[in-house]
Amino acid sequence: MAQEVNPPVEPSVTLLKRSGGLRSRRVLQDDLYHNAALYPDKPAVISGGVSHTYSELQQAALRFAAALNQRGINRGDRVAIYNRNTWECCVSIYGSQIAGGVLVVINPQTKTDKLKHIIEDSDATLLVSEAALAKFFLPAIASNTNVSNVICAGAAKLIARTSTAACPAEIEDFDVVLTKTSARDANADVIPVDLAALIYTSGSTGFPKGVMQTHQSMLFAVESIAEYLRLSADDRILNVLPLAFDYGLYQLLMAIHMGATLVLELGFTYPAKVINTVIENDVTVFPAVPTIFTMLLSMHAKTGLNLPSVRRVTNTAAALPGHFIPTIQKIFPNALIFKMYGLTECKRVSYLEPELLGTKSASVGKAIPGTEVFLRSPQGDPVAVGDEGILHVRGPHVMLGYWKNPEKSKRMLKPGKFPGDRVLCTQDWFRIDEEGFLYFCSRSDDIIKTRGEKVSPTEVENVLSRIEGVREVAVVGVADDLLGQSIAAFLALEKNATLSPQDVISFCASRLESFMVPSSVVFLAELPKTPSGKISKKSLPIEPGS
Repeated sequence: MAQEVNPPVEPSVTLLKRSGGLRSRRVLQDDLYHNAALYPDKPAVISGGVSHTYSELQQAALRFAAALNQRGINRGDRVAIYNRNTWECCVSIYGSQIAGGVLVVINPQTKTDKLKHIIEDSDATLLVSEAALAKFFLPAIASNTNVSNVICAGAAKLIARTSTAACPAEIEDFDVVLTKTSARDANADVIPVDLAALIYTSGSTGFPKGVMQTHQSMLFAVESIAEYLRLSADDRILNVLPLAFDYGLYQLLMAIHMGATLVLELGFTYPAKVINTVIENDVTVFPAVPTIFTMLLSMHAKTGLNLPSVRRVTNTAAALPGHFIPTIQKIFPNALIFKMYGLTECKRVSYLEPELLGTKSASVGKAIPGTEVFLRSPQGDPVAVGDEGILHVRGPHVMLGYWKNPEKSKRMLKPGKFPGDRVLCTQDWFRIDEEGFLYFCSRSDDIIKTRGEKVSPTEVENVLSRIEGVREVAVVGVADDLLGQSIAAFLALEKNATLSPQDVISFCASRLESFMVPSSVVFLAELPKTPSGKISKKSLPIEPGS
């Protein structure tokens, strides 16, 4: 980053002008203003071994916001952010908020076709990315007339070799843009009910849907989660999860909300490096998913891994296998372990108090603070204690709906029992016991939940059908203790076609995010059919764990 050359903005002036005082935080960027005033020299983000203070994050975000405003981004405009877990991504997230923009944070594993769909569906007019991802984003926007600017980290060489035909948008270097833009109050006077983010999640049709979350809903979720996790400004929160994954995004939002420090890693590809980061930075909060815990258990078996600085361990996505717990407690001897359940449409639904891990290990806990949950039959009738029913969620964290998709919004958002009320129908089946603890039973839609991500079977099937020699294809989720569900692909081939499972997996890996690539490939002479001639997924020879 370039050295600060402009006079700093007095954060208290901004806050007093906007919301009446330093303690009044009603939109997401208020957290940054608030804590930059309280802790200007405290590390806000540690990324790539470099520490960036709250003051530096505020200044960079203000500059970025001003740059966005200069390039036509105003209140409510969508800003697509397609980055790995980097300092630039954090600056872009808060800069977009300050400018009044709506975040569209996209997983860096996303390949060209889906990236193109998300950018076009969101009507984003500006893309933030990095040169390492240019091979995916350049063809995604080659024919897009809405995207007028690309602000790209490390863009110098990219700009020199990219023709106007390959990218009609103007490409600018991230650092150059910040250096040339003065830090000023670029706040667009957003209010709590304004749209803050579109978080794209897989849909049963094969096209991801944009979940609409407001400043109010996201800030409420941040506050509620931070409360039950018992976080404070003294915490140092590790994040190896993509910032485009809401579990990862909220680690940043919670850190800035609390005045804590986010320790950012690109991922968990190199576990030993991440463990060194945890030790060197005295990390106190360790969010993960079961696949990460599996690697930790393997390391512990070899080296006796011990991380005493960690005081909170959180798990969501797939259920954490019960036999993992004793070893996790050895790895993190001073940590409270939190099991949680949630979905993008409301961020988080429930959590289990760590003190109850021994007696309620099969449960995902109770509703998060400030919300309530209940079960209903498919017809909307109350469900008796102990019986299965569809989980409904009520609270300020519930989404506005799906972007430009009123029909699917209506399926998920139902009228409540109070006038004007609305609740989220999760479409997931649960049981609830006499004490109010929730127990996950099954999903009622076609979506596969793997590694904490939603996967549309249709999207994977569309890719598989492009393979030369494939005649029929069906993709299903298979129960898996570690992943929640693994992805199984069943294929019938054309006569004389020769394909191996590895051929199929390699083809998918070049076109899909890693979590969407099938774990197993099965070839059949014919796929089973219903009497009407449709493929019968229920009749496929599925074996648990296959």
